Amino acid sequence: MVVDGIKFHSRKEARRYGVLRQLERAGVIGNLRLQVPYELQGADGPILTPTGRKMIYKADFVYFDKRINAEVIEDSKGWATDVFKIKKAILAAQGVRVVET
Repeated sequence: MVVDGIKFHSRKEARRYGVLRQLERAGVIGNLRLQVPYELQGADGPILTPTGRKMIYKADFVYFDKRINAEVIEDSKGWATDVFKIKKAILAAQGVRVVET
């Protein structure tokens, strides 16, 4: 699905983008960004893929929520895959909280 010239992976993600854009226009949130990469870190440094590349999690949306005065990292999922659950747990261990919508 394409909204504002941006191709989204699902209708749910596209709808969430529409809501976030409205909140941004209303001044409730700011600095809305899409597909923001986060490097996954283990105890000994970056976690590597089988090919030797650094493992990355891409957040669907990142924005500053003025109501709570904090940055929000959001993932719009119909269901949480096993890979997502693992990446979310690794990020939590890094002190990064991912909100599922």
